Amino acid sequence: MNKYLFEDVLTGKFNITLPDSTYYASVKKRWDNAAKPLDSLGVFEDITARMGSILKTDKLNLGKKAIIVMCADNGVVEEGISQSGYEVTLAVAGAMGENKSSVCRMAAVNNTKIIPVDIGIKSDEIIPGVLDRKVSMGTRNFVKEPAMTKEEMYLAIQTGMDMVADLKHEGYAVIGTGEMGIGNTTTSSAVAAALLKCDEKELVGRGAGLSDEGLEKKKKVINDALNKYELLKSDTDVLTILQTVGGLDIAGLAGVIIGGAVYHIPVVLDGVISAVAALVAVRLFPEINKFIFASHMGKEPAMGYIIDELKLKPVIYGELALGEGTGAVMMFSLLDMALSLYNEQTTFDDISIEAYKRFV
Repeated sequence: MNKYLFEDVLTGKFNITLPDSTYYASVKKRWDNAAKPLDSLGVFEDITARMGSILKTDKLNLGKKAIIVMCADNGVVEEGISQSGYEVTLAVAGAMGENKSSVCRMAAVNNTKIIPVDIGIKSDEIIPGVLDRKVSMGTRNFVKEPAMTKEEMYLAIQTGMDMVADLKHEGYAVIGTGEMGIGNTTTSSAVAAALLKCDEKELVGRGAGLSDEGLEKKKKVINDALNKYELLKSDTDVLTILQTVGGLDIAGLAGVIIGGAVYHIPVVLDGVISAVAALVAVRLFPEINKFIFASHMGKEPAMGYIIDELKLKPVIYGELALGEGTGAVMMFSLLDMALSLYNEQTTFDDISIEAYKRFV
């Protein structure tokens, strides 16, 4: 199948087509025929109808599901904003490659394929089982200089888009986003603050478990960078923000989310890093909002602000903060259960009772 360039989407040479509303209506009608009160499966009826409109079918089957886990290191770790070092990114990516990490264990329950991607791990080691799409050996320390070059950022975004094209060709019906990278709650908070024009103190959390002193240092590092590069100015370009204080994982996931819209595959977001990537994508292309779904309301403070901005409805409220795409995997199980009723439903005719009528 054809693969499209990010630059062509950005310049309007390729236009994203919107989901087909006729399939949304068809899925909703089938839900109404199920022997249950109208709308009684709540958000799942809307989510599945939206997915049908994206996939252009009312015969929904999410049998082939995948999580793309972008793994990358962040130069700002040099500033002591995390209690862990670069070696943890490499170790967890290696565990994913061996199918032993948290998300791998969870994905085995619902037959989801986990695709770990080295998009910027600070190591020249070849990691068995991890897809090598390295753009650079991590980002630069944004306290001292912009995190990425424009070329690196574009390549990371294109990498995400191309992966979605490949999965579409292989028959996957839904994709989840995941990430692994020490320091990425710092980069994601910085990008969120710059995009939302918020005080970083409202958005920054403890990540993987910072002390009070570490949290204050993290806030200062972000504040200093926002001021240094003047990223809170109203006319600051989205891609400039991403390039300056973002991460290769965020850029790669933004590409996955853009790819979901380009190739018409629903994308289920995980936590705050995924949500920031979605915010980047939607700021670039507002119509992408119709292709994304929030699996859960993550624990990081920035999550609520971003979800409100994206006008999404998270399904799971469990204070999750694990990352790796674990929230998206949980969401897949819930969708599988809802679709078991949708596809093998008992109708009102089956049980000889009168169907509920819709009055509003």
